[in-house]
Amino acid sequence: MSLTYSAPAVALTLKIIESSGVDPDPLMRKLCIDPYKIADPNARFPYKRIDALWAEAAALIDDPCFGLKAAKYWHPSHLSGLGYAWLSSSSLRTALERFSKYMRMLTEGAAFELEETSDDLSIVLRYNAISRQQPTRTDSAMAMLVAMCRANYGDDFNPASLALTHPAPDCSSKFYELFRCPVYFDAPNNRFTLTLESADKRLESSNPLLSTLHDQYMINYLAQLDNSNIQERVRAAIIQHLPDGNISDSIVAEALYMNPRTLQRRLQKEHTTFKTQVNSVRQELADRYIRDSSKGLAEISYLLGFSEMSSFSRAFKRWTGESPSHYRQG
Repeated sequence: MSLTYSAPAVALTLKIIESSGVDPDPLMRKLCIDPYKIADPNARFPYKRIDALWAEAAALIDDPCFGLKAAKYWHPSHLSGLGYAWLSSSSLRTALERFSKYMRMLTEGAAFELEETSDDLSIVLRYNAISRQQPTRTDSAMAMLVAMCRANYGDDFNPASLALTHPAPDCSSKFYELFRCPVYFDAPNNRFTLTLESADKRLESSNPLLSTLHDQYMINYLAQLDNSNIQERVRAAIIQHLPDGNISDSIVAEALYMNPRTLQRRLQKEHTTFKTQVNSVRQELADRYIRDSSKGLAEISYLLGFSEMSSFSRAFKRWTGESPSHYRQG
């Protein structure tokens, strides 16, 4: 299966190219990138074409730092549901967790991985082997990240540090201007690092209800993107049916147009079970809901499909080692 790239995300690349004095239309015709698809949130392009678009642009633009313009032109719509889920996240940590988890919505040619130490939280950009090593594209990803963080946290946000695998360009002063932090070139990996304090600060723009709605959209999107990914499809169905109570493999199997035995067999091939997936979904949603002070514990218990509050409390303590009320106070 060929790797793909989200069509709406290409709009940002085109804006960066155009603002650098290059007409993107000839490049799009040459690479068979249909401009009418860019406004379609469900459309995707072969990843190789977007990889080539960055290479062609870099060859024409006489500015090794043109990728940094992503900070100026980024808009949530370029990232579809992920952009709006980012804006409604409760903290930069939860925003980055979403970015890492749902990155495949944007591109199948790269991934963001979270790494944490006792002092900081980093998100590391790793490219698929099919990708060309293009510094300007990496720069654009990091520039977009800092702009997204400032959109949530405020303009006074600065990363703890930035590391890039490519050598320092002649215009490296632009990096210090934009990121306002130590920047390390020729680094072992592409790494955007935050202090734990800034990562976990409660954000005023937080909206748990909207975050949950966007998460549901993204889970469904990924399930459709890779119809063979049975775990994503099962998780999407579980989330949809949890509030009904009595969630079962037969209910989910029916929602996925298969019988329970087929569902069990396909999950076994993925080295998981239906019960494991239900527990995983409940635990993930419980952590999110418990942070939303507008939801009472009884309501959370209902949303997670527990018939009794005591059942929810026992499950939550098993997951976290704490009762729901104590966890919320902490």
